[in-house]
Amino acid sequence: MNSPTPAKYKPYNRSSIQRTPYWDRMPQDLREAVDVVSHVLPFRTNQYVLDELIDWDRIPDDPIFRLNFPHQSMLDPEDYATLRDLLRSGDKQQLAKQIHVVRSRMNPHPAGQLTHNVPELDGEVVPGIQHKYAETVLFFPSAGQTCHAYCTFCFRWPQFVGEEDLHFAARDAEGLAAYLKRHPEVTDVLITGGDPMIMRTANLERYLEPLLSPELAHVQNIRIGTKAVGYWPQRFVSDVDADDLMRLFERVVGAGKHLALMGHYNHPAELRPAIAQQALRRISATGAVVRTQSPVLRHINDDPGAWHELWTQGVKLGAIPYYMFVERDTGARAYFELPLAEAYDIFRTAFGSVSGLSRTVRGPSMSAFPGKVLIDGIPTIRGEKVFALQFLQAREGGLVRRPFYAKFDPEATWFDQLVPAFGETKFFFEEKATAAGSVTGRPLDLVGA
Repeated sequence: MNSPTPAKYKPYNRSSIQRTPYWDRMPQDLREAVDVVSHVLPFRTNQYVLDELIDWDRIPDDPIFRLNFPHQSMLDPEDYATLRDLLRSGDKQQLAKQIHVVRSRMNPHPAGQLTHNVPELDGEVVPGIQHKYAETVLFFPSAGQTCHAYCTFCFRWPQFVGEEDLHFAARDAEGLAAYLKRHPEVTDVLITGGDPMIMRTANLERYLEPLLSPELAHVQNIRIGTKAVGYWPQRFVSDVDADDLMRLFERVVGAGKHLALMGHYNHPAELRPAIAQQALRRISATGAVVRTQSPVLRHINDDPGAWHELWTQGVKLGAIPYYMFVERDTGARAYFELPLAEAYDIFRTAFGSVSGLSRTVRGPSMSAFPGKVLIDGIPTIRGEKVFALQFLQAREGGLVRRPFYAKFDPEATWFDQLVPAFGETKFFFEEKATAAGSVTGRPLDLVGA
């Protein structure tokens, strides 16, 4: 876009971004916001994003700029003013305390990530693993707990801010392998972060190797969550070990595993560069499959046309549309969230504009405490306008694909703001859990099986 595609990865943080020519193109209020907000939420970008993906003539409205650069309204106005004043005063001790206070109010680990998803083996917590759904285990390798660039909406933001009580990771795959051997019901392992593709191929191979063991034949699918396909496609094309990475993918597929790269594409601009398209073709040639997913985000992709392009171009390049999520209830959610009714309308309009090959996508889906809740429609039943809902995934497997209904609320942005329709006092899964003595209160208090 603005210069030759960078060949060498070069990241920028809050300090080093000020030494780029792009800093001078930002108005003073945007510069101040980067400084203030990035003390609470992580900031990191790279040369490829700056040169190839951001249209600097459109800032601050360019969607990739908003995806990477913090903005003042991502914080409560009072918090922003307090932090700004503390920064100016130079009181580092009070600043650190206030930063922690603000982060703690941002629901750093939604949906029970640290309270209900952490498994044990022989009475001991297995570090760096989450097990929410019976068939799927999430694994967080310590070497993959950063990214080529940080998305400003990311619900994994606590992994990147340096507070140990907000961070979880595993140094090796031994605990994972031991846990999986005891759990033959697990068919899928999702390696996530951060971004596992920040690792060199040799490091990634050490984490993948145990999963290819005959003892883990029940693990059929290996998924890798990554934003590198959009933020640093050179990882798959021109990095010094890109060819080694392709051979590793071939080896995993050759071992009889289904290898899926869960590509986090938030805007079609990330698919437009030639090198991004080349990356997808190289990945597909190994036998691995790329699936695309993103939350629907105000300021970024709250336009059916963006999703139409993302899905149709993805299919053209061999990437399967997978999920449209609802922005999670964490971090700078107020900046990005949309009413559920608006999210559904965006999805329905975009879904209706594409062919059947793109209609593999599911959404809008909320990754709430009890599971992934799909908004399936907004019908009027028995004279009452309602949200038609169902679980695409659930802590308790018997809940999946069972329809249920919530009273329509045009302002609701998340699952815990919904109440049952038709005068009911509880959703059906709450009643079941209460009878078993495992729940009190609203859906986000649900303790699943």
